[in-house]
Amino acid sequence: MADTEITGARATGAEAAVARPRWRVNGGSVATHLVLSLGALVMVFPFLWQALTALKSLAEVSRVPPTFLPDDWNWSSFDEVFTAMPFREMLTNSALATAGRTAGQLVFCSLAAYAFARMQFRGRDLLFGLFLSVLMVPSSLLVLPQYDIIQQFGLLNSTPALFLPGMFSAFGTFLLRQAFLALPKELEEAARIDGAGSFRIFWSIMLPLIRPALAALAVITAMTAWNDLLWPLIVNTDPDAMPISAGLTSLEGQYETNYPVMMAGSLIASLPMLLVYVFLQRHFVQSVAFSGSKG
Repeated sequence: MADTEITGARATGAEAAVARPRWRVNGGSVATHLVLSLGALVMVFPFLWQALTALKSLAEVSRVPPTFLPDDWNWSSFDEVFTAMPFREMLTNSALATAGRTAGQLVFCSLAAYAFARMQFRGRDLLFGLFLSVLMVPSSLLVLPQYDIIQQFGLLNSTPALFLPGMFSAFGTFLLRQAFLALPKELEEAARIDGAGSFRIFWSIMLPLIRPALAALAVITAMTAWNDLLWPLIVNTDPDAMPISAGLTSLEGQYETNYPVMMAGSLIASLPMLLVYVFLQRHFVQSVAFSGSKG
């Protein structure tokens, strides 16, 4: 009886030792998290410095050595940015230009990508290769001919001048073409058996299936259009017709720059793109994962 009790006690102790969780420190996991945390800090620090600079006075910004936290939290820069320039009009111009450029690329690039991926015609691959060669041309070389076209149409200092040249891109066509090529051909064949035409197949079947790629293109195009600086400075010299990216440059003076006001304006101008990425983040990640899985 005593031996049975001892054996039972040993078994209970062994089971407890097995059930007791053992905390093991994985050196590789810790190193990975440290590197990722350091990278996140490096990425977030400019935005944090921007926000803190907007809350400082001009004297604090010019102080040497610089201070990290403001002595007095100054919120007047966020009010002054609306009086220093037509900030609301510039935000509206940026929103319209971004929406027009993004919508144009989603429409035209998806149509061209479907033609290059699914339709058979003579010289398709050669034409697509020549089409991709546009990616090797610097965008600055296209400024003069595009400006001449916009001037001939009488669109200088207007909102359409901001987005018309960017409504089509070789990169967007290539991105969506790869998404169309990843779809099975059986879907298209079944639709043709049911009597659907090419445009019906494109609109009702193929286009909804590449929604992650469309979201990725929308995010990339929207960020590019919102941050574009060279083209708006050339075609729209009127402050009321400028986007916010070009308008913020007017805050830089010849002898002195009001950095708190500039940082406040830049912080407000970056919020719309942050919201766009937050809402489309899931589709953007799905597109990257989908493209990577197809190799």
